[in-house]
Amino acid sequence: MPPISAIDAISPSVTMPTAPTRAAGDDATFAQSITGAVDELRSLQSTSNELAVAAVTGDLDDIHSAMIASTRASVTLELVAAVRNKGVDAFNEIMRMQA
Repeated sequence: MPPISAIDAISPSVTMPTAPTRAAGDDATFAQSITGAVDELRSLQSTSNELAVAAVTGDLDDIHSAMIASTRASVTLELVAAVRNKGVDAFNEIMRMQA
């Protein structure tokens, strides 16, 4: 059977894809994002608590703002907890692959 010369002529021009390179600040950016999200959560919870105290003491005229602040804090807490759970799951999966 004769050799396939057309394939031999094509193969040198084909390059293998390389792994994407990571920028040096990727880890720091991710850490800053997580820190910022936690700080924002603390701020929302603080605002919610202040408005709840104002509502209970009768100093708040608009109960809607207290309910909105409470709901925002609650949803943000659920989001941060979900991101944390996904991170833990990813870590556990990586550890399972290495075992």
